[in-house]
Amino acid sequence: MFQKLEELFLGKAKNPLDQNVFHKLSLVAFLAWVGLGADGLSSSAYGPEEAYKALGGQYHHIALYLALATAATVFIISASYNQIIEYFPSGGGGYVVASKLLNPWAGLVSGSALLVDYILTINISIAAGVDAITSFSPALPSLGYAVKIILVLVLIWLNMRGIKESITTLLPIFLVFVATHIVLIIAGLMAHVSHLVPVVHETVQETHSIISGPLGLWGFVVIFFSAYSMGGGTYTGIEAVSNGLSYLREPRVKTGRHTMMYMATSLALTAGGILLLYMMWDIQKVPDKTMNDSLAEAVFAGWNWMGLPWGQWMVIVTIASEGLLLFIAAQTGFIDGPNVLANMATDSWMPHRFANLSHRLVRMNGVLVMGLLSLVILMIFHGNVDQLVILYAINVFVTFSLSQLSMCVHWWQARREQKDWWQRFFINGLGLILTFSILVATIATKFLEGGFFTLVLTSAVILLCFLVKRHYETVQLALRRLDDTLINLPLPTGDDIPEHGVCDKKRPVAVVMVEKFNGLGIHAIFSIQKLFGNRFNDFLFVSVARIDSSKFKGVEELENLKKNTESNLQQYVELAHRMGYRADYREIVDIDLIDGMERMCDSIVEEFPDATFFSGKLIFAKESLWTPLLHNQTSLEIQRRLLFKGINMMVVPVRVLE
Repeated sequence: MFQKLEELFLGKAKNPLDQNVFHKLSLVAFLAWVGLGADGLSSSAYGPEEAYKALGGQYHHIALYLALATAATVFIISASYNQIIEYFPSGGGGYVVASKLLNPWAGLVSGSALLVDYILTINISIAAGVDAITSFSPALPSLGYAVKIILVLVLIWLNMRGIKESITTLLPIFLVFVATHIVLIIAGLMAHVSHLVPVVHETVQETHSIISGPLGLWGFVVIFFSAYSMGGGTYTGIEAVSNGLSYLREPRVKTGRHTMMYMATSLALTAGGILLLYMMWDIQKVPDKTMNDSLAEAVFAGWNWMGLPWGQWMVIVTIASEGLLLFIAAQTGFIDGPNVLANMATDSWMPHRFANLSHRLVRMNGVLVMGLLSLVILMIFHGNVDQLVILYAINVFVTFSLSQLSMCVHWWQARREQKDWWQRFFINGLGLILTFSILVATIATKFLEGGFFTLVLTSAVILLCFLVKRHYETVQLALRRLDDTLINLPLPTGDDIPEHGVCDKKRPVAVVMVEKFNGLGIHAIFSIQKLFGNRFNDFLFVSVARIDSSKFKGVEELENLKKNTESNLQQYVELAHRMGYRADYREIVDIDLIDGMERMCDSIVEEFPDATFFSGKLIFAKESLWTPLLHNQTSLEIQRRLLFKGINMMVVPVRVLE
């Protein structure tokens, strides 16, 4: 019954060994634009408004420069990330770029900043989306907080079912947003097209009066750059494609570049167009209403045909699609957040379990953590958009800056081998100047308003990662000492090894569960000798080639995983032969270590009736509260399952001396 309920709730398990599974799960450029580009495109709902409000009513004509600068910045950052996509075709984004090209500590900062940013992306997207929709009626805002929590839970559920399924479910909303905003911008420009030349003339005159007045050139630069940096939220989400490249259809680089083109073009035209319309229609901030709402009302006013209020309906559909697109934008946090967690787990900055895949081939642990932490932040700030916006847009520019700096260092180092290095260096260098300038300005303007909380939260994540890494390094050091002691034993080699053959099915067989050829597995063999004497002269080594996030990247990766697993098992067989025992091995490829091992043990019992199972387990002198989180309890769980079936299994302890 539990299995049926799980299938009903999450869907049926997917076969990772299916030759077509990568094709079925991967995203074409259009779907990637929806899933990964919604975050960037949805920022047009609040980024341009923040920039325009910073101008104040007195300098609103500078919005023309802002519109051009916004569009140019989008294309520059996108072009710089295209180079990252090309250089890192397996994905990983800012974390991998900084780790590989600068140093692991820079990668840690970038990855931690990304994690906090994606948690805030989920929060701000859902909070702003719900506020936009509930603004239609005075009675709806009271329900907003409960709706925000429910929507986070819904997104957790959708993403536990699968990334592609969640995107296709939300696709109609994205298409409605694109259609309505194309109509809004074109209609708004056409209605005032005759005013465009006078607006340009007035902008030039106002610029001249500011520069020649008391403020001077420096005053103009301060006004412009303050507004430009306040609209920094417009550029959030551009990095999402490079982070989520592993989800894209092969060839991934080509698909990624097409996705970036769709994202950059749509965001530049939408954000720049909205800023231009604010100025041309003289839109002012009204309490309890977004400026986009006021703009839509102004543009669509008087749209009546056949006695029907088409304009009013267009306003409702446009603003509703804007709010719902923000809901889709939260997808970026659920897509890329678990991906960053998995990459950091592979490098032991995070618990290794974050690299695991579920039966639906989803990074379920990452999805749950991103969702639960988002709920905590949402509850702390009670879903208040004004407070959440202050926290937002700092961390993404930390990652932007580190990524651009990493690529600049790379192109400079490769200047003798790469003929066009200076062109590539220029693109990433320009991206570095823009993103770092916005980062400094954003921290300066938002730090005392609450932006310090983001930096404190990011610092806490960095500290947590450092503690996790230190623990894993301590364990690795202990295991390395065990390897040095046991791997190079003075045993017969080459022609001196007698012929022992495979295991005798009629005799007692010691089935040893191993992961790779190391001191832990060898220690188990000696423990069996010590405890049972000459009872076992037949050893069967078994292993599960577990498919995790680092391996689930293509058919070739899975083949390499299987070959490496077989190679490790063959080393154990050779060692057993050198020790004078008969030996053989069995292996299985699976995404779940425990389920795969249990199935293999069931088949082994049928083949070897007198089999006894053994597995090593790390034992620490002091168990902390988080030790179970950092190390799986595989041995104990398998033992519980086998003992329940009446199959003998023993856990061999291996002490970890700190």
